[in-house]
Amino acid sequence: MIGRLNHVAIAVPDLAAASALYKNTLGAKVSAPVPQPAHGVTVVFVELPNTKIELLHPLGANSPIAGFLQKNAAGGIHHVCYEVDDIYAARDRLKAAGARVLGDGEPKAGAHEKPVLFLHPKDFCGTLIELEQA
Repeated sequence: MIGRLNHVAIAVPDLAAASALYKNTLGAKVSAPVPQPAHGVTVVFVELPNTKIELLHPLGANSPIAGFLQKNAAGGIHHVCYEVDDIYAARDRLKAAGARVLGDGEPKAGAHEKPVLFLHPKDFCGTLIELEQA
């Protein structure tokens, strides 16, 4: 059902410093910051030959990333994103298998403007899973 790894998202307390680390130290191609007000984050995309790293920084007081950084002050892996061909079929199959879809269960437009869903980390070995329709 799941396809390729789309990205690994890392919450960071300092977006400029994290961007510089990936660009200058690791030599990666790094995008400019992209505010995502609907998701309460600012993102930077680190392009790799086989996937992406998504650096996440809080945008606004109600950002879900702010809570994550309160518990993990230095930052850390927030979620992994896998591609699926049909997000509705994937959702229905996962729900039938007992997996919990976060929110209202309906796909929302993600940072790449494609439909996404998140799956409860307690159902997946402590890892928050994002599914993105390819």
